[in-house]
Amino acid sequence: MTPFRLADLGFAVRQWLADVGYATRLLWAVLRHSGSTLRRFGLVRDQIHFLGNHSLAIITISGLFVGFVLGLQGYYTLQRYGSSEALGVLVALSLVRELGPVITALLFAGRAGTSLTAEIGLMKAGEQLSAMEMMAVDPVQRVLAPRFWGGVIAMPLLAAVFSAVGIIGGWVVGVVMIGVDSGSFWSQMQSGVDVWNDVGNGIIKSVAFGITVTFVALLQGYRAKPTPEGVSRATTRTVVMASLAVLAIDFVLTAMMFSI
Repeated sequence: MTPFRLADLGFAVRQWLADVGYATRLLWAVLRHSGSTLRRFGLVRDQIHFLGNHSLAIITISGLFVGFVLGLQGYYTLQRYGSSEALGVLVALSLVRELGPVITALLFAGRAGTSLTAEIGLMKAGEQLSAMEMMAVDPVQRVLAPRFWGGVIAMPLLAAVFSAVGIIGGWVVGVVMIGVDSGSFWSQMQSGVDVWNDVGNGIIKSVAFGITVTFVALLQGYRAKPTPEGVSRATTRTVVMASLAVLAIDFVLTAMMFSI
């Protein structure tokens, strides 16, 4: 049994290395064509609208309810220590540092990432990508690169909307419903949130998540088997792999940011 187990292990490692190499080459190809893609910004603009504007509803509603929960839970936690006036800074730091980028990335993977994977997979199944190659049109430059940069640009914007709406939700619960002093809510937030260390770190996280989720979605769609079952499996892999990658990268970035 030992030789067979070693053979299976060797095959798995070789397949993993091949997948990593393929993903690296594809990412390099996308980045190599970025200059020509950004010069034709209309293609990127359309993808920003498709990925960002169509995800705005779920991002806004989710941000509002996350703000409601933060305001409620934060108030009752801070009230034990007589610090309910610090509710504003608690809500703001929780959103701009952590919850805003992470939850937005997870929702973005479920909404926009699956759309990208299904779209690219169906184009491959319909042999549209092969037709582009026959006409001397590089599908990486014409199809993948605009969608990649559209997702990278849309993700930080959506995270900012999520955090802003979440702060409003925390204000509604804390100030309007519970009765925390409005001046204390905003002044504590203003003095406790640092633009560079808090908001800046959140922006860095959202950009990293945008790159990760968008590339995973494009990679899975580009490598999907040209069958309905292959496209459906690729869409499922996009959600699973992108979500796990977001959580892992969040831990790494948080550890690096707090150690600097």
